Amino acid sequence: MRFALALLAGSFLFVEPSIRAQAAASSLPQMPSVPTTKVLAIGSLTDVPPPAGVMQHEVPDTVRLFLAGKIDQWYSRKDKRGVVFVMNVTTVEEAHTLLEKLPLGIAGSMKFDLIPLGPLSPLGLLLPPAAPAK
Repeated sequence: MRFALALLAGSFLFVEPSIRAQAAASSLPQMPSVPTTKVLAIGSLTDVPPPAGVMQHEVPDTVRLFLAGKIDQWYSRKDKRGVVFVMNVTTVEEAHTLLEKLPLGIAGSMKFDLIPLGPLSPLGLLLPPAAPAK
């Protein structure tokens, strides 16, 4: 079982990134379908400068999303100025709506790349076949 999991994971790592992205985006017939359970929101500042004083509203509004359970984790980017949120939403549209209502979103000063996430579907291949219903 460990060997099968290692082989499956290892073979996926050596595929060219663009092919990996295409494979992940398309639903392969042998892969079990999984629901979107979170959305990864990768934010970066745009060329539009934020209005004066916007951060005094941005931070409390973001904390409110966290306290409402919509943001599960948040990080600052290390490669450039921006943030990364793991959001407790089930659609990219809901994440977009919430983030565009934040002051930096309203001002057009921050944009987000939104990536739907779900359980690792290849793990389903390691399960025994389901018993027939009686």
